[in-house]
Order: sequence, then C-alpha cells, then structure tokens
Amino acid sequence: MCRPPSQAGRNDLELADVVAQWQAMGDHPPLAPVQQRALMAIRDCRTARLGAQVRICDHCGGLQVRYHSCRNRHCPKCQVLTKERWLAARRDELLPVPYFHLVFTLPHDLNPLAQGNSTVLYTLLFRCVSSTLQAFGDNPRWLGGRLGFTLVLHTWGQNLSQHIHIHAIVTGGALDEQGQWLSAKPGFLFPVRALSRVFRGKFIAGLKQAYAQQALHFAGKQTGLIAVAAFNDFIASLYHNDWIVYAKQPFAGPQQVLDYLGQYTHRVAITNHRLIEIKTNQVRFYWRDRAHGNQQKSMSLDLREFMRRFVLHILPTGFMRIRHYGVLANRNKGNLLTQCRDTLQVSAPEVRLPESVAAFVLRVLRIDIHRCPLCHTGHLHPLPGWSMNTGPP
Repeated sequence: MCRPPSQAGRNDLELADVVAQWQAMGDHPPLAPVQQRALMAIRDCRTARLGAQVRICDHCGGLQVRYHSCRNRHCPKCQVLTKERWLAARRDELLPVPYFHLVFTLPHDLNPLAQGNSTVLYTLLFRCVSSTLQAFGDNPRWLGGRLGFTLVLHTWGQNLSQHIHIHAIVTGGALDEQGQWLSAKPGFLFPVRALSRVFRGKFIAGLKQAYAQQALHFAGKQTGLIAVAAFNDFIASLYHNDWIVYAKQPFAGPQQVLDYLGQYTHRVAITNHRLIEIKTNQVRFYWRDRAHGNQQKSMSLDLREFMRRFVLHILPTGFMRIRHYGVLANRNKGNLLTQCRDTLQVSAPEVRLPESVAAFVLRVLRIDIHRCPLCHTGHLHPLPGWSMNTGPP
C-alpha cells in the first residue's frame, strides 16, 4: 500500500520508503520484536494498512480519506502533537531562574556492550547522571539544596552512528531544607571536570555490579568478556580516558528552555526532510559535521548499513527516554514547585484544559482540519456507515 501523494515541489522520500525497500530485499538479520513492530509501524503510517476515516463535505459533497497514524515514538511523522502537548505541560513547570544545559556522553568503547544490554546500560546511565547532579547540588560548596532537572536520552550521532548521551536541563539554583531558593553563581553551575570524574566512577561501579549480578548479556565479539580477567581488563581500560561531560551556553531564560526542548525532546534518529534519495540500494541523506563547524554535508550509506544503524536507536519497550528529577520529580512535584514559587515570589500558572488535535493544528499550522479542502466553504463530517477501522500496531 502506498501512502497518499504529497504536495508537488518537495522531496517525497520518507523513512517509510527506505524501510519498505529494505524489507523487499529480504535476508535480514534477526530483529527483536520491538524493532520489528517499530519498522512495521513506520512503513504503514498513514496508509490504508492502518485504516482510515472517510469524511464528506456538507457543502459540495466531496470526500476526504484520512489515513490513521501509527503513533510509534520512532516514527518521524508522529511526534508533533505529542511534543507540543509535552511542551505545554513543561511550560507550566518553568521557574523564573537561569537554566543550564549539560551533556553526559558514554565512551564509544561501551557501544558494543550497549547493543546487547540496552535496558541495563541506559537505566544505569540515567541513574548515574541523576545521582551525580544531585550530589553536586546537595554539596554546600556549590549550592546545598535540591535541584530541578530534566534528562533526555539520545543514542545517535548525525550520521546515525551509535553515540549514547544524555542532555540535562538543570535549574540554576536549588531549594534548601528550609524552603529557600539558593541561586547559582552567574554563568556557572558546576565544574565539568569534577562532574566527569564522579560520573565515570559511578557508572563503572554500576557496571561492575551488573556484571557481578550476572545482569549483562555477552554475545558475538563480546563473549570474551564473560571471563573475569577479561572483564576486569575492560573495566580498567575505561579509566584511561576522561569521560566527556560538557556545559553548553546557559539559556537566556525560560522561553529559550522551551525552544530547546522543542527541538530535542521528541527527536527521532533521522527525519524525513534529511533524506535525499535511494539509488541502487544506496541511501543518501543530509548530516551536520560537528567536527568542522557544524557544516551540512551529504552522506551515502548502503541500504543494509543504513537500516542496521537506524535499528540501533529503537528503544526497548516501555523505556522512558525523558525523565524528571529533584523538584520536578513526579512524586513530589506539586508541593516542591509550590515552595519554589513561594520563595521566588511568583504565582502558579493558570490551569489549562488539554488542547484538541483540531485546535492544535489550527494554532500551529494554520489549517482548519474540519474545513473542506476542495470547496474551502463547507465542513467535513464522518461519512455514515463507512470507515476503515484497523488501528495502529
């Protein structure tokens, strides 16, 4: 089943086309069920395979078929509404304080191990980043109170390579035990070199514990690490280099935080607009070369290699890639944010009802989805007695 034709004048290539062509090649390596489901969802999104709603115009009688979306979080076509609703919730949680942006990166030596142990290593990564930040926030030398921060996991680089890192958006201050707000120094939160060393120590300790508890799976070239001596040598090698933790330019204010979050929180490994062409089983796409001034370049990969890389970034079922901590942690958020607002002398935001899909599309895209696209006068209504009700996988 082909997707509906797109508007003339733009690149029609979508990730769905790449997946379909790859599947047609056959002879694929085995995939986990979550990977299979994600690829099927991406391929079938907004096609007849997932069903559709047929609507009729009350003015001209024209028919419109609207195909269902897959709603898979790895699909480049299904993140806009989810992202906007998430941002609306975050807008109400922002405080009138500076925010800092830190990035914690795992050494690429851990990439092969992560491929067979993604849940274990990603969970450990969240735990170590959060405990490192909390430890520095609690330390009176730096702040002496409870931070508020959001962590976002990304597993890819611009060329779809494995590049496992967490973006941390951190309040420039903390709430102490007396309910007072302690502000960070202007333009400075924590020393990144010290953060790096503490983060490295915590992660390696957690990795050793996972090995001792036999929680790690070793396959392929990693099977040699089953032996205690080999694993200890591997652990020792992880200490040889500094782990990368770096601080980006602090955000100018809460609106800049939202602008950033809008770009990064619901990203997928590659978007449709970066795809250029598939030709003789070669996929060409745009990428930005961070090592050379963030220049935009094009890259070609063999179709099988392109898909091998893409599949690396499909997350385990149910794994939460965006998490909140400190005064933003869900279990205490209401009370702690109230304390923060009280000491900062700001009022709580007004409670707003969730925005409907139609209202969102009208506000953001300036499109009235109920207006007939044929006559531009009438309104569309479901056609009685006709629908294609196949739901998303």
